[in-house]
Amino acid sequence: MDSEPNTGEGSSSSSAAAAAAALQQQQLQQAPESATSPAAAAAPPSRYESQKRRDWNTFLQYLKNHKPPLTLARCSGAHVIEFLKYLDQFGKTKVHISGCPYFGHPNPPAPCACPLKQAWGSLDALIGRLRAAYEENGGRPESNPFGARAVRIYLREVRESQAKARGIPYEKKKRKRPVVTAASGINTGQSSGTSSGAGAGEASGNATGAATTTTV
Repeated sequence: MDSEPNTGEGSSSSSAAAAAAALQQQQLQQAPESATSPAAAAAPPSRYESQKRRDWNTFLQYLKNHKPPLTLARCSGAHVIEFLKYLDQFGKTKVHISGCPYFGHPNPPAPCACPLKQAWGSLDALIGRLRAAYEENGGRPESNPFGARAVRIYLREVRESQAKARGIPYEKKKRKRPVVTAASGINTGQSSGTSSGAGAGEASGNATGAATTTTV
């Protein structure tokens, strides 16, 4: 008589355990699927990466349409400069010529017939993206045409000429020099203060001199 209630309780306990085991097995099977789902695995590219891909495709199309056709392996710094000049026709920045009455005027009061060109900042950023894309697509750093000296000189000339024509000087960002602290102080407070003042003045003068002589 007492065995029947025990049998029912044991049967219900085993059924609950079996159901829990089945639920756990189902969760384990669904976990890899959610981890490898397209939404979790494929993250959208950043704005920089998307722009870099578009710039790279534009340059490859330019080489394809070049007369005569030009391959990437034969591309040099001179061809990169030709590409930058080609892009000027799509520019939106007014660059006054030397004979224009608004030459050097940052805010001209009236329109003029001076050409529109690509701004120096846009060209500089473009070269940076193409330089990275070239190496990401198998190019060697030592043969990167976007890092050629001729390209750097051309960008510098564009920057200087546009600064004069538009009356907007481009200020170069100064790099912060690391602060060097003395390991120990042996001199007295007075001598330490004197030497610190002299050292600070000299360091400031050296930094100013280096900043004025640094080339782009």
